[in-house]
Order: sequence, then structure tokens, then C-alpha cells
Amino acid sequence: MTAIKENILAAKVRSDFPILQQEVNGKPLIYLDSAATSQKPQAVLDTLRHYYNHDNANVHRGAHTLSVRATEAYEAARDKVAKFVNAQYREEIIFTRNATEAINLVAYSWALTNLKPGDEIISTVMEHHSNFVPWQIMAAKTGAVIKYVGLTENEEFDLEQYKTLLSERTKLVAVVHVSNTLGCINPVETIISLAHEVGAKVLIDGCQSVPHKSIDVQKIDCDWLVASGHKMCAPTGIGFLYGKRSLLEEMPPFMGGGEMISEVFFEGFTTGELPHKFEAGTPAIAEAIALGAAVDYLSAVGMDNIRAYEEELTAYLFKKLATIPNLKIYGPKPTAEGKGRAALASFNVEGIHASDLSTLLDHEGIAIRSGHHCTQPLHRLFNASGSARASLYFYNTREEIDVFIKVLKETIDFFNSVME
Repeated sequence: MTAIKENILAAKVRSDFPILQQEVNGKPLIYLDSAATSQKPQAVLDTLRHYYNHDNANVHRGAHTLSVRATEAYEAARDKVAKFVNAQYREEIIFTRNATEAINLVAYSWALTNLKPGDEIISTVMEHHSNFVPWQIMAAKTGAVIKYVGLTENEEFDLEQYKTLLSERTKLVAVVHVSNTLGCINPVETIISLAHEVGAKVLIDGCQSVPHKSIDVQKIDCDWLVASGHKMCAPTGIGFLYGKRSLLEEMPPFMGGGEMISEVFFEGFTTGELPHKFEAGTPAIAEAIALGAAVDYLSAVGMDNIRAYEEELTAYLFKKLATIPNLKIYGPKPTAEGKGRAALASFNVEGIHASDLSTLLDHEGIAIRSGHHCTQPLHRLFNASGSARASLYFYNTREEIDVFIKVLKETIDFFNSVME
């Protein structure tokens, strides 16, 4: 597919998403909440239906035709994901329910086994709760200490502070690649390299980066990376953990049961080989296969094309938002070309609650997010209970941004008139 540079091409891609072809409250749906969950193309929906209509059977356990077909499709999806993030081995991809489960897998398997009192975990103030809470639980269980990297004046990752926090006591760095609230793109290659110099392992939360740009886990050299399928055009209930093979082989099982064993005796059990050691029980078979279809779809569009088009949308969105007085956007400003941050804007308007904005926008068919976006500690730093967030994906258009800005201005004017 050629580079997505014009709205007419974006409109062509939009036709692949049935849910976008509807009205909400009598108005054409304008979906600006892809950072929370993306919409699904027809190819992914067809893959789900095909599995249940033709191949529904449990994987790895049967010699009959349906089981063989299901297993082949399930494992083919693993190959697709491995190629998508450039894993060295297919066994380095572990299917999980979501990124949260993938982080907890590392926490309860690696961290609980390896951390001891006085060891240090470095995280950041911008993390999603899924990359906060598991490490707080591990710190309480092991006696490890958590330290948090703050923000620069531009509300980005403070690299200089990070350097001062690193020491021989640092055992783990857990950091988001792209903030779902600030939109900043963290310098993960530098973060990882510096951590490895002191012998620390690094987990990257790729939920907001994997769907939007090319990711090469071998190039950035992360020890683990997690992502959620539902943010990358796949169904809910499926995500994945990438882990370096040597690390995964050393880590004990996360859960016990079927699928993850080699043999079971009255006296104990032996674990299966990777990746099955970490996939206990019947997996989300249809969802994993559909994740493979989503990877096919994104690859056909082209991740570089998606990133380039989103940069154009970002520049346009921020240019329009800048015309609204008393509106505070969190995170760094993009360049004039839209580079330097993700295609989302979390904002507050002075004197107006974010949930009130989102409710009235919904009346006009515009879907944005309001709340703390699972980043309560970050919002507390800003003395804000929450914020509104408009997040874009490659199926959005400039025309949608124009309508959003028009309705947002009208909504603000309405609230201001009421308060006068």
C-alpha cells in the first residue's frame, strides 16, 4: 500500500472498519479514543468468525483435523507477532490476556524470584497503573525499593535525573515507551543502554508504541516488552510478552495447570518448553489468531506509513487546539511537522470539568476519553483530578479534527455563558 499522505487515502482505509460507518446521537461517529482501544478492520472480524465457523477446537491437544488447523493458525499468529517486533526466536513471544498480565508475569516470575531487600526498581511518574501496581506489590513482598524518574520543564522523561538514580543496586527499570497521557516518546534505546551498564534488566510498556510505529526489540535491546492486541486493531482479551529467550528459560512458570507442563507425577511436575511454559490452560485461541490477522493488516498498511500520517494529523490537531484560549495540553509540543510526540492530546480547559466536556461532545457523536487515564499519580502532580483526551489513529481524518475543534469551541462557549 502506498504511503498514507492524503485524507482520501485515509478515507479508503476507514472503509475497512465497519464500526466507523455509523451515527451516534444522530451524528456521524467521530472516534477519537484509540489510545484506550482501537477499532477493528473487517479482516480481523472475518478471522474471528472463520475460526468459530470452521476451525473451533482446542490447540496442541488433538490429532483430529480441526485441532490441527486451530493449532497451525494459533502458532502462525505467534510467528507473525515475532516478525512484527523482530524477535530473534518465535519462542520469545508469549501470548497473554493483555499487557497487564504480561507485566504481572514478569513481576511474579522474574522479580519475585530475583529481587531482595535493598534492591532498586526504577520507574517513572508517567506510568500506566499496570506498570505501577505490580512493582509496588513486588517491593512489598521482596523489600525492594522503587524510585521514580520525574519530568523536565517540557513534561518529558528527565534523562539527567534517570542517570543519577542508576546504580549497582538497580535491578529493574520498568518504563513506558509512549505515555498515554503526555504523548511523549521516551528515549528507550538510551534508557536501556544505561540500565544495562549497571547490570539492570529493562521492561518496556509498548502499548502506545507497538500499534503506531515500527518496533525492533533486537535493536532497542529490551529484556521484555509488552503490548495489548486491542490497541492494535486486534480483539480484546489478547496481548503478548516479548522476552529474551535466555531470560524466559531461567524464569519459573507464572501459573500452573494444563499446557505448561511436560510431565506430571504425584511427586511433582516438569515444565514444558518455551513458549508453552508460560501459557497455562486453554488460551484465547480465536483472539490470538485474530491478532495475527491484525498484524497482517497493519503490516500491509505499513507501520512507517502509519507513523508518517499520524505525524501529519498531530501537527494539524495541535495547530487547531492552539486557537482555543485557556486550554492546557499536557506533555511536550510537537514540531511543526508533528514529530516528537504521539498522536494524542490530553488537556483541560480552565473552569470546565473534563467529564462535562466529553459528555457534551458525545451528544454530537464525538468520542473522546475523560478521567485519569490510569495515570492518577501523574495527574496528582498536575493538581488535576483528570483530563480530557483526544487520541488519533490512521483511520482518522483532518475533517474529523475540524468537527471536533468546532464542537469543542461551541461546548466551551456554552459552559462559559452558563457561568457568566
